[in-house]
Amino acid sequence: MQNLIEAFTNILDKQYVLDSEEDKAPFLTDWRKRFSGKALAVLLPKTTQEVAQIVQVCASNQLAIVPQGGHTGFCGGATPDNSGKQIIINFKRMNQIRAIDVENQTITLEAGCILQTIQEQAAAQGFLFPLSLGAEGSCMIGGNLATNAGGTNVLRYGNTRDLCLGLEVVTATGEIWNGLKGLRKDNTGYDLRDLFIGSEGTLGIITSAVMKLYPLPISQWTTLVACDSVASSIALLNLFQKRATSLLTGFEMMTQESLSLNEKHFPQMANPLQSNPPYTILIELSDHESEEHVRQLLETVLEEAFEAGIISDAVIASNLSQANGFWQMREHITLAQAAEGANLKHDITIPLSSLESFIAQTDRLMRESYPGVRIINFGHLGDGNLHYNIAPPLGVDPQTFNSSYEKPIHELVYSQVERCQGSISAEHGIGQLKLQELRAHKGSVAHNLMKALKMALDPQNILNPHKVLSI
Repeated sequence: MQNLIEAFTNILDKQYVLDSEEDKAPFLTDWRKRFSGKALAVLLPKTTQEVAQIVQVCASNQLAIVPQGGHTGFCGGATPDNSGKQIIINFKRMNQIRAIDVENQTITLEAGCILQTIQEQAAAQGFLFPLSLGAEGSCMIGGNLATNAGGTNVLRYGNTRDLCLGLEVVTATGEIWNGLKGLRKDNTGYDLRDLFIGSEGTLGIITSAVMKLYPLPISQWTTLVACDSVASSIALLNLFQKRATSLLTGFEMMTQESLSLNEKHFPQMANPLQSNPPYTILIELSDHESEEHVRQLLETVLEEAFEAGIISDAVIASNLSQANGFWQMREHITLAQAAEGANLKHDITIPLSSLESFIAQTDRLMRESYPGVRIINFGHLGDGNLHYNIAPPLGVDPQTFNSSYEKPIHELVYSQVERCQGSISAEHGIGQLKLQELRAHKGSVAHNLMKALKMALDPQNILNPHKVLSI
């Protein structure tokens, strides 16, 4: 193994080849502290050429590679196994914005760029980079692309895949594919870009990307709205989509139980809507015309919703600070869950036409089967993505609950997802968490096609093995 360390040191300065246990430790455990492993070394390249050289050494020695960005994932996709024979390539040093093309409205950047930094750099040039996640202060664009991350703006701008125009990728043999073209139309054979996006580093290692930019909105208005049911929440969504069309950029749902947990751990996050209604909806409109236009539109649609009996209360943010506070409520639910202890997470997508049925039946079955459990249900209602999470009953040890009930609770939720023709992973990916569920969910034909792609592009299975596919 010392020969391998020497080979990597010949590529990188020694300070960027981390092989002591102390230096490797921060890279070996995921954010949730659910997955932990060992690694032969953690490598910190600065250039795509260095990544390619590292992969060539690994390919020659059949050494497995785990690509890693900000390490903020939920499914263990960037955590090594326990063999101690895998290499981690962490991209924190590959953090350059290579170009901002004002006329083409694109930004070319390296995989290690922090999402919030991209947003800020785009804004400084008068542009919006619309990808927005709770972890945007630490997650990296390479990981966002590798998992096809979603976030709060999918309703208007789409997932990360929809924002990407081109990629630079290091293959499993250490070759560099340069597909960094900022073209919105390029119909020249197979779309390799879409092949690598969402593959979680199992088909190739993304090192750079060309992403879309949009003009900065002139104004944004944010409101919290009280709804009594899932049906009224969906009716409200349909009304806003009809009246506001493309100006509707955010539509988030938070249940009474999820916001009560929020307030327990973050008292400053108390729901400004009286009595914390069954469903609190966070809505954002963005406009390029004027403050007056979007404010009037928001008030008109809310008034129509009141008259139709769809909503019972609403609070419009009076300034940017209050609007940010509304969004902080939404983003802090995940932090409140972490503070509460271990919980079972489900990142699922349900067709909006089946959403009411899914929630009603799954809630009923969950409470009948596991009395006292707390259902922390929230998410991106505008695109049908629920974070349907389960916390143990009060007084029950979370670790004991997880070890005893994880499998049957997952089976219950996923069976209802299948009943509604939904997806078991909306935006978090598969990683190592959902390996077994994926095959049953996708079916044998789709699973075999995915396996064939993996074997064609990575026949030695050295790129993030045992993630996404159990081969």
